[in-house]
Amino acid sequence: MIMKTTIKKSDIKPGEAKSYDLGDEKIVVCNIDGEYFAVEDICSHDEGVLVSVVGELLENCQLQCPRHGARFDVRTGEAKKMPAVAPIKTYHVNVNGDELEISID
Repeated sequence: MIMKTTIKKSDIKPGEAKSYDLGDEKIVVCNIDGEYFAVEDICSHDEGVLVSVVGELLENCQLQCPRHGARFDVRTGEAKKMPAVAPIKTYHVNVNGDELEISID
């Protein structure tokens, strides 16, 4: 089953990462200088939440898990810092005017 959500671009400021619930899935939508990326909001190391509501991106387009410091590249989902070694899921973001359309399958 494919689920879709639409978010206003203006809701996510540059350098910001914002958490959303989409059905049973938690996602984080990130704004990197006007480019938008979406990843799952679950650390692959211990399944903790990466962003509780709104967070900031670190250098090199990374999110850091608040529990153990694991880092992930939001563009690729790749684990960039231990203790995480497995990537997190990424989702396609389609920019449609002033809105972001995100699909999760």
